[in-house]
Amino acid sequence: APERLSALTKANLAALEKLIDYNIQNGISLFRISSDLVPFGSSLAAVLPWEAENAARLRSIREKIAASGMRVSMHPGQYTVLNSPDADVVRRAEEDLLYHARVLNALAPGAQSKIVLHVGGKYGDAPAAVRRFADAYRRLDGDIRRRLVLENDGSVYTIFEVLALCQELGAPAVYDNLHNALHPADPSLPNAHWIGLCAQTWKTADGAQKIHYSQPHPVKPRGAHSDFIAIDPFLDFYHSLPAYELAIMLEVKDKNLSALKCIL
Repeated sequence: APERLSALTKANLAALEKLIDYNIQNGISLFRISSDLVPFGSSLAAVLPWEAENAARLRSIREKIAASGMRVSMHPGQYTVLNSPDADVVRRAEEDLLYHARVLNALAPGAQSKIVLHVGGKYGDAPAAVRRFADAYRRLDGDIRRRLVLENDGSVYTIFEVLALCQELGAPAVYDNLHNALHPADPSLPNAHWIGLCAQTWKTADGAQKIHYSQPHPVKPRGAHSDFIAIDPFLDFYHSLPAYELAIMLEVKDKNLSALKCIL
C-alpha cells in the first residue's frame, strides 16, 4: 500500500539521519547508503512523491553531509545487470539506476557521490556481453553516467577487464582487493599496481579515487566478508598503497566498529 511504503521511507530516513550524525561524531567520512532506503524504490514506490513528503528531513541530511565533507555512495544489488541478453532485465536495471541517482540527487548532488556497479555476466560470449554493457551505458541518463563507477568482481570480470571497459567509456574503476584475490587478473602483480592503473580513470570531478577493502571469512563460503577487520593485515595493505589520497571503503560485517578501529 502507498501509505505503508511512505511510512517505511519516513522511518528509514529518520534512521539514516541518526547514522549520518554518528558518522560525523566519530570521524567516519565515507559511507554507503542502503539501496533499500526507499522500499521498492524503482518499482512500486517509483511514482510516490517521497522527496516532497520528506523535504525537511532530506534537506537536513543533505546539509549535514555537505557541511561535514562526508562522501556517500550506493551499490545496487546483483540483479541490476546492464549487459543481460534479456531486454526486460536491462530495462529494470536502468530503472533501478534511475532510483539510485534520484536518492543521491536528494542527499548529495555532487558528482563525487557514486553508484558502484559490477559489469554483469559473460553469458558464454564475453566480447558480446561487454558490447551490450557499453551500449546500455551510453543509453543511460547523463546524471547516472556521471555517478557510475565499475568494480571488478570475484568470479566473472577481472580488474584488467574492468579497466579496459572503463577506459573505453570514460568511467572510473573501483578496485576490490578481495575480488582480485579470488579472481586475479595476474597473481604476480600487487594491489598497488592495479590501484595505480585505476587512478588514471578518476577525474577531478569524481573526487578522490575510491577502493574497496575486505578480508575473507575464515569459515563461510568463498567470497564472504569477514566479521571484523584484522588490523595487522589491514595495516600491511594500507602501507603498501600509493602515496596519494585514497578513499577506502571497508566491506565488513561489523561495519562501524571496524571502521573506528582502522581510523584509530
